[in-house]
Amino acid sequence: MNRFLLIFIIAFTVLVGCKDKTEGEITLVTAEEMLSLMELEDVQLVDVRTAKEREDGYIKNSQNIDFYSPTFDEDILKLDKTKPVIIYCRSGKRSSDCAEKLIDAGFVKVYDLKGGMTQWLFEDRAIEMAN
Repeated sequence: MNRFLLIFIIAFTVLVGCKDKTEGEITLVTAEEMLSLMELEDVQLVDVRTAKEREDGYIKNSQNIDFYSPTFDEDILKLDKTKPVIIYCRSGKRSSDCAEKLIDAGFVKVYDLKGGMTQWLFEDRAIEMAN
């Protein structure tokens, strides 16, 4: 009986703890899914690469918030927490780290471009070239 009670208490604690974790969600999306989201939803598109990386091209209508900038944490807080955010970097590592920061900051919906610009270009998507 004690073993059953212990298992029940552990299961109940885990379920109650998971239920409270609904403040935000990160969704990894393909380039195709990202295009659909950009057409269907009012999203904020954020490039977290450096300005130098961005000179090689960027996705149209994206804003640049450099992940390595000393003001990065303050800069992301200028985004609207109630609107979905799509983030991307070169390959996906920085955007993944940024997604966690956005969720921790209270953002409701965060999309992360799987494979970043590398995947976007591999899929032959159009990019804007910086002047």
